[in-house]
Amino acid sequence: MGVKKIVPCMDIKNGRVVKGTQFKDIEEVADPVEMAKYYMETGADELIFYDIQSSDESKPILYDLICRVKAETSTPYIVGGGIQTMEDVDRVMDCGADRVSINSGVIKRPEFVSEVAAKYGSGKVILSVDVQMVDGVYRVFKNAGRVNTGIDALEWIKRGVGNGAGELVLNSIDTDGAKCGYDIPMLTAVSDMVDIPIVASGGAGKFEDFLEVFKIKNVAAGLAARIFHYKEVNINELKQYLRDNGVEVIL
Repeated sequence: MGVKKIVPCMDIKNGRVVKGTQFKDIEEVADPVEMAKYYMETGADELIFYDIQSSDESKPILYDLICRVKAETSTPYIVGGGIQTMEDVDRVMDCGADRVSINSGVIKRPEFVSEVAAKYGSGKVILSVDVQMVDGVYRVFKNAGRVNTGIDALEWIKRGVGNGAGELVLNSIDTDGAKCGYDIPMLTAVSDMVDIPIVASGGAGKFEDFLEVFKIKNVAAGLAARIFHYKEVNINELKQYLRDNGVEVIL
């Protein structure tokens, strides 16, 4: 199975961590630097920061915040949201990001994946895809999940992987924030057609949800927000549960 990772996700708006349900009803949660410190202390393998304001409103990426997090924590982290150009990628990497997650920039220019991979290597490029089932077809959404692009998500993912994406973050809008478990059918459909690591996102509510999702081939990490932000699930305790149930994790 390989070592599995537990990854808290911090959506950032107006310099604060926020959380919603199905990408709506956004509420403020905490200071991102303090929250990043908490996650470093409680066993997070990586952190993901999504600047949803940059993605949604074409506002500048919060480089200062990213640099402050790097200065005060040692946990590897990924940055996404509003990354449209190679200059954006360079600045995020200069701030200490381990990898970049790109979404809207690729929708505008699919070749953007290839350009980033050519400079930094595929291992540094994560294709993030916001997916919702519409009339029986998985569709790609943009603008923080508000706009249906009409793009077939499975075909889009195959194209992105072919262009050099080294990892996928699959965000299920249907299960986001619902705490009813990951979108197993969607994740399985994608896993069956690609052979790169997948970060499962959307729907985790309890220990068993992580155990279930890690049974899917190629799912290398379980991402969650609400249950970690509100301390409903402790990451170290989750990892101990997973290890006790045969999943290899770093404690």
